[in-house]
Amino acid sequence: MTRYAAATLSDFAAAALGAVGVPADHARTTARRMVEADLRGRTGHGLIRLSGYVRRIRAGGINATPVISIRHETAVSAIVDGDNGLGQVVMTRATDLAITKAADAGLAWIGTVRSNHAGAAGLYAQRAADAGFVAMYLAVANANGMPPWGGTNPLLGTNPLAIAIPAQPHPFVLDIATSAASHGTIKVAAQQGAALPVGWLIDSAGRPITDPARIDEGFLVPMGGYKGAGLTIAIGLLAGVMNGAAFGADVVDHRRDAGTPTNTGQSILVLRPDLFRPRDEVIADLSGQLEALRNSGAVDGDRVRLPGDASTRTRAENQVRGIELPGSLEDDLDRLSRELGVESHRRGENP
Repeated sequence: MTRYAAATLSDFAAAALGAVGVPADHARTTARRMVEADLRGRTGHGLIRLSGYVRRIRAGGINATPVISIRHETAVSAIVDGDNGLGQVVMTRATDLAITKAADAGLAWIGTVRSNHAGAAGLYAQRAADAGFVAMYLAVANANGMPPWGGTNPLLGTNPLAIAIPAQPHPFVLDIATSAASHGTIKVAAQQGAALPVGWLIDSAGRPITDPARIDEGFLVPMGGYKGAGLTIAIGLLAGVMNGAAFGADVVDHRRDAGTPTNTGQSILVLRPDLFRPRDEVIADLSGQLEALRNSGAVDGDRVRLPGDASTRTRAENQVRGIELPGSLEDDLDRLSRELGVESHRRGENP
């Protein structure tokens, strides 16, 4: 696989979005969120999503020029109406609003309605943590693939959860789907021609499916059995139903239906770490406890890896060496370049 500079890939993605009518500031925000996901190794939510966004914009499923507004707000809450705009733009706006409100009031809960797929959950929680706040992000996935525990009708998605906690040398960032694997991860496996591990996907009889091309023939498996299924429902209620966004049978599969708005819902809770004790004491204790866990003894004799450690190392490496793109994604980006008449991403190829 060839490596490319993050700035070059971001410029390409922004140009591609601009070519289908997305305003420059919205195109830049979306491109940065996608490339940031690739930088951190969250490739299921990176540039692999670009062609899908372009397709939905062209088909009318995403509004390229939304007027994002606040429907209702208090000192500690707000509901952001995304006007069916790109999810990265809507969620960046919601996250920054939550940070502003939490800085004043101590905490804030911001929900979205009429949003779209926003990419990697951890990006928004970490955006708050990088600003010195604790954050929890929830979202309703843009496709259903799991039935309720004990059911047979796939009415639940991979509803993601991300929690970020400020610490030194970098935040703790937990970013998980409530299924054993997300649709994005399976899509990456399909592009790479890799088999799926047993336990990610099953057919209607409960038999494992390991071919990612057969994803539509089966169900995703919730993490932790009934516990993961229950958490999926809780996230759907908090990030979807409470906001007036889609959940259950109302969820639109953005992979199959390019023209129907998804009415995606997301929520983010942000709070100041000094709500109970002085901030410096809290950050010092958080950092110390995390470091104690890392030094508690790993099976391989090295340090224990905590959530956020690998993505921090991967990001630092990719910033220096460039982001790897598999051949199938390169072909997809080449097609977009020709189709949209924008300069190829290959101009930023790293030797």
